[in-house]
Amino acid sequence: MEPWKNSEARNNDTAKNLLFCSAGRRSELLKNCSTSLNEKVKLIATDCSKFAPALYFADKRYIVPRIDDPLYLEVLLNICNIEKIDAITTLIDPEIQVLSDNRKKFEDIGVEVLAPYIDTASLCFDKFKLFQHAVKHNIATIPTYGNIEEFNNAFVNNAIEFPVFVKPRFGSGSVGARKVESLEKLTALLADDESLIIQKYMTGLDIDADVYIDTISKEAVRIFAKKKLESTIGGASKTVSFKDSNLVRLIQKIMSTLNFNGPIDIDFFYTDGIYYLSEINPRFGGAYLHAFGAGVDFFKCIANNLNGISNKADYYSYDDNIVMMMYDSIIIRKQSGNMSSGYFLMTETKD
Repeated sequence: MEPWKNSEARNNDTAKNLLFCSAGRRSELLKNCSTSLNEKVKLIATDCSKFAPALYFADKRYIVPRIDDPLYLEVLLNICNIEKIDAITTLIDPEIQVLSDNRKKFEDIGVEVLAPYIDTASLCFDKFKLFQHAVKHNIATIPTYGNIEEFNNAFVNNAIEFPVFVKPRFGSGSVGARKVESLEKLTALLADDESLIIQKYMTGLDIDADVYIDTISKEAVRIFAKKKLESTIGGASKTVSFKDSNLVRLIQKIMSTLNFNGPIDIDFFYTDGIYYLSEINPRFGGAYLHAFGAGVDFFKCIANNLNGISNKADYYSYDDNIVMMMYDSIIIRKQSGNMSSGYFLMTETKD
């Protein structure tokens, strides 16, 4: 399967064509993008399931193989050429490395990859390596242990105490994350799954920041900070906005040590006057909807960059104490499409 060559035609398009991969349930995100850019954007979405709700908020939608399928990359490249895509991003963590590793193949056909560069993508997906990176660069972070031997040594020397927090070293969301109260339970968990890491159990405020890294200047040009009021397995479901120049400076320091490109989501804990880095998800965060609703528009930043315009830094042009409260919604429609072979375009247009 050879990618079609349409990059020259792409440069003459008025509207910018954005490809959201692994769209899943992120319907509101696509709606926000359409609202922001209106006739200046054409949205294309992919997923491996035709039952992914967000597909039905795109202008065109493709059912594609799973991201671990040998044909997956070729399929994406073909879609980029068919639809004259200007920028591509993914909404799930495991696919970030796919885009980062193959950046040049996309850039060669004129597609901006809204994902971090290779080394940064690997660091963010490996939570223990991210911890080591933070320590190396004198960034406050949560004390983390990569195995039971490291933990036992720290425990014996009174460097950590129970309860502790255990989570998978790799992966996304909070699946497998849990509080552990005793050494006996911890030892048993690590014996069953050596990929778990052990962290100090943090108290204080659970903080989330949406950040946009300009694709031209490579600077953090938008930062939206919020306190988590309630979280589910998928992430924050109720948040309240705030502004703090100390957090802005910390984020700028973190960004100076890594190579991002486009939207990212950063988790912190705030306790005793210090922000501790927890995780970095180099994609649109699930609660970015709050930032957009408060007027912090990453989609316009993307459009500017695609038009060769570098965005000026703007960190505080939103109000404190704006609350976001997520709720569920549904799509009802007649089933259509044939998934019997390969990938295919779902030909019905956006409602």
